[in-house]
Amino acid sequence: MIVDPDEFPIMRRWPPRRPQAIQLYTLNTPNGAKASIMLEECGLDYDAHRIDIGEAADQLTPEFMSLNPNHKIPAIIDPDGPGGRPMGLWESGAILLYLAGKTSRFLPADGAARWQTVQWLMFQMGGVGPMMGQLGFFHAYKGREIEDKRPRDRYAAETRRLLGVLDRQLAGREWITGDYSIADIATAPWVNNLLTKYDAGALVRFDEFGAVSAWLDRFMARPAVQRGMQVGAA
Repeated sequence: MIVDPDEFPIMRRWPPRRPQAIQLYTLNTPNGAKASIMLEECGLDYDAHRIDIGEAADQLTPEFMSLNPNHKIPAIIDPDGPGGRPMGLWESGAILLYLAGKTSRFLPADGAARWQTVQWLMFQMGGVGPMMGQLGFFHAYKGREIEDKRPRDRYAAETRRLLGVLDRQLAGREWITGDYSIADIATAPWVNNLLTKYDAGALVRFDEFGAVSAWLDRFMARPAVQRGMQVGAA
């Protein structure tokens, strides 16, 4: 179905190149990477539109906020949504769950395995992302100018605790819940960002988390991950 720009005003600012494809509004941040990696892993056709959240502040424009009133990336429009109707969706975890349901991939269909996967997705959404993001602010960005290092150290300690939880879960497992899933797709971009953009590996003594390190290497070696990580880059 062709999406009506009157229904989704964001399309006036970022016109679809292929109107039949899923429209992705993103940047190559950890949250943005979740959506693009999932789209690549599922083999879904999509158009990517780069949303500059820096000086341009694209996320604060009326057009972007018409799709996501919380003005965060990523967001999508699926022309072939539920019932064949176009649907917009935001929040990276919701997008992962939606695409998993649409394709029947990377999330067990039912039973305990399904809810264990959702549980670890929530672990990322409620813990890994917020805590590592705060650590990044205080260690790598404007917060590093604050002389009092107690805020940074608080988030470093919590990040270490979360890495310990993840390391114990990954002991003897290839992926977080056994099979590769949206739990891995949600979590690994944040751990990668901790080491690359935040340069916080030494601060949190990342070399002590061998199972997490091996898991991250497996994740980053996947071709779909490598493609997805580049989406939204400058």
